Amino acid sequence: MYMTTDHRSETRAQRIALVALFAALMAAFGLIPKIDLPLGVPITAQTMGVMLAGCMLGAAMGFQALLLFLAAVALGLPLLSGGRGGMGVFFLPSAGYLLSYPLAAAVAGLVMRNLAGKGPSSPMRLAACAFVASVLGGIVVVHVFGVVGLMLLAKLSLVQAAVGTLVFVPGDLVKCVLVALIVHTVARGLPDWRFGGRRL
Repeated sequence: MYMTTDHRSETRAQRIALVALFAALMAAFGLIPKIDLPLGVPITAQTMGVMLAGCMLGAAMGFQALLLFLAAVALGLPLLSGGRGGMGVFFLPSAGYLLSYPLAAAVAGLVMRNLAGKGPSSPMRLAACAFVASVLGGIVVVHVFGVVGLMLLAKLSLVQAAVGTLVFVPGDLVKCVLVALIVHTVARGLPDWRFGGRRL
């Protein structure tokens, strides 16, 4: 069965709208005050947006949403926590974390899709899948990039950077739980939602 031109256009428009929506959601998370640390990397709520984008949209659209967000930041829009924006933020010690966002969302989306599989799943199972996907994409990928950024831009050793980034992990695990709860809620209210871009 072939989709009509109108149906394809509608689907494309929906995808664009969702990408823009989650880029805007990232900006909204940026309104939550940041907590500055001596490491030069603040604690923010925006990594939760990365996790949500991957779990809710899937790898491709999650990647696009975060790429759109970073492009807006690079153009100077003050969308990061604390009202930061512009090219300068990509040369600070936190740059590795920021640059990881699109890939982290993509990894979360891939993990979510593969764990959820095809066909209907219970809200509880989808929530568990979202937690694992958030850990792998929103913690592992983000912190690997973050450690590399600290080594290159803050001139820390591998051990110093790895130990320094551990302070973020407890808060990030809380974000993973919150993402799982959100996915559980959405799965109950919108059972046809394609978490991780999975096929129903």
